[in-house]
Amino acid sequence: MGADAIGLVLARPARMLGIEPFFMELIGGIEETLSSDDRSLLLHVVPDHPAEIAAYRRWGQGHLVDAVVLVNLVVDDPRLAVLGELAIPTVVVGGPDRSLPRVAHVWIDNGQAMRDAVGYLVDLGHETIGRVSGPAALAHTRSRTDAFLSECAARGARGVVVEGDYGEASGTRASRTLLGRNDPPSALVFDNDVMAVAGLGVANELGLTVPGDVSLLAWDDSPLCRLSHPPLSAMSLDVHAMGVQVADAALNLLASGRPTTSTAPLPRLVARGSTARRPR
Repeated sequence: MGADAIGLVLARPARMLGIEPFFMELIGGIEETLSSDDRSLLLHVVPDHPAEIAAYRRWGQGHLVDAVVLVNLVVDDPRLAVLGELAIPTVVVGGPDRSLPRVAHVWIDNGQAMRDAVGYLVDLGHETIGRVSGPAALAHTRSRTDAFLSECAARGARGVVVEGDYGEASGTRASRTLLGRNDPPSALVFDNDVMAVAGLGVANELGLTVPGDVSLLAWDDSPLCRLSHPPLSAMSLDVHAMGVQVADAALNLLASGRPTTSTAPLPRLVARGSTARRPR
């Protein structure tokens, strides 16, 4: 008899769950679908990957979950081998490609989304664009950064990247670093909404108008973006619908034993008051 539960371990500060909407929306979509199949989501928040791997071993030995949802893939991710060793069916969310063996995969084309974001800003006349990224070890961060730098080069723009960690403090530090340069970017792209709102605060602190002096573009639209002043332009992904897609992949994997790959809808750009044509 199965456990009737799907496991999700988040290796991140627990306080971030109350600040960053992404994972709560993802969890909502997963839960909605699992409950219709009389299954539940077992959520565990841990500080790092070793603790995450330890949780998988406990779950595997105790047969506490039927499958696992794996998020925030890193390059040469050690968790995949452990889950394979434990023979726990796995659904990977995101990642740099669609060719991962023996796991179901809900893939996101972060590269194309970033190229769309850069193209939008270059078309507005921005010649130097800053990027406040998430942690560089994450595979989707690398995909976005590679696409950001290559698209800036292809479009004749200069791209500058500063790493953050998705939190408010890192968004503030990175924004000060970029906007405090002798030749600051006229547009900034942030890897999440929390860092983008922090960047808006830094612009105000420095006496810069948004979007008159600097345009700001967030990733993953949320109420934080819509309620900011001015409201933040964003790359919008229906995260709740992606959660439904992830749960469907897990249920299909358990029913058939065959891993499948599906693609989440491409994030779309929602232009609001924080981006504008660069003054000449």
